[in-house]
Amino acid sequence: MSTSMSANDWLSILRREYLQDFVRNGGAAVKFVVPLDCLEHDDLVEQLRLAAEEDGYLFVSLDSATTKTQMIDRIFHAIARDVAWEDLAYAFLRSILSEKHYLLPDDRNDFRLAQIAALNANDLGEMRVIIIHLLRERLFRDYAMTQEFRIAMMWLCRAQIDPEGVPTGIPEGIKDWLRGELKPISTLKSALIFQKIGRHNGRHMLSSLSHWLHINGNAGLVLTLDISRYMEAKRPGEPDGSIYYSGPMVLDGYNVLRQFIDDTDDLGHCLIMVIAPPGFLDELDKKRGLFAYQALMFRIWDEVHDRKRTNPLSSLVRLSRHGDSATIHLRGGSQ
Repeated sequence: MSTSMSANDWLSILRREYLQDFVRNGGAAVKFVVPLDCLEHDDLVEQLRLAAEEDGYLFVSLDSATTKTQMIDRIFHAIARDVAWEDLAYAFLRSILSEKHYLLPDDRNDFRLAQIAALNANDLGEMRVIIIHLLRERLFRDYAMTQEFRIAMMWLCRAQIDPEGVPTGIPEGIKDWLRGELKPISTLKSALIFQKIGRHNGRHMLSSLSHWLHINGNAGLVLTLDISRYMEAKRPGEPDGSIYYSGPMVLDGYNVLRQFIDDTDDLGHCLIMVIAPPGFLDELDKKRGLFAYQALMFRIWDEVHDRKRTNPLSSLVRLSRHGDSATIHLRGGSQ
């Protein structure tokens, strides 16, 4: 049996090694955490939220009881509902215009094409051409993001600075599309977006979002996924409005998590924390526990481990209030 470590010690190391270093500098990681000793999941999530937001990340927490976490598109849509899309578009426009030394109004309410053209003694049409050219150079040719994501952000940027030049309904339609609330997709045909976000492109949209966050002043994205509901086979007699998972749905969920691990090379500025109950590690549970899906088990199971110390950087960590292993101090510290 592997040992657990103190939640506070682990959070301190996670913050120093990942949030303030590896992920901030472009890395991506997927970590599995199993709280023990009556350590509340909500308390752990709140501590992660505080640490992530203090370090400049967008923090999103999803619960498998309220989000269908076995579907990558549903995960992306849920994250998209927490994103301030207009703020990111505004930050991007302000950044690229400032780099070219254009004079800009201090007040965001005055951040419009006409005011910027006047401040820089340019004709309105000429200023529009300049801005569209800059958007094509800096946004549309940024191939770290998918083409559909780039097109969507182009429209949102244009709507920020030149709303009269954008067809009615396009900006709201794009935000609905990102959030999974658009019906039908033909609404965005004139915006050159022809398909919904689904299982085939949800993962690429997520990597595009983490990149978009980073280039607009955020350190990146921290996502927590609480999969406690995967362990509950029995539904209540009366429907409670939450989500329950059949055995095949649980395996689908593990497959999504396995793909996150396999795709970390394609992700950047992103930390995904999977929080699971102790039952997740039950080697006898071949239907709902980790051992039900060997492709995931082989990627995170700590088959070889120190009997007295917990490696805080391993893919799977057990946490308790005080820990029963000696704390490992990294970066030259004593062990």
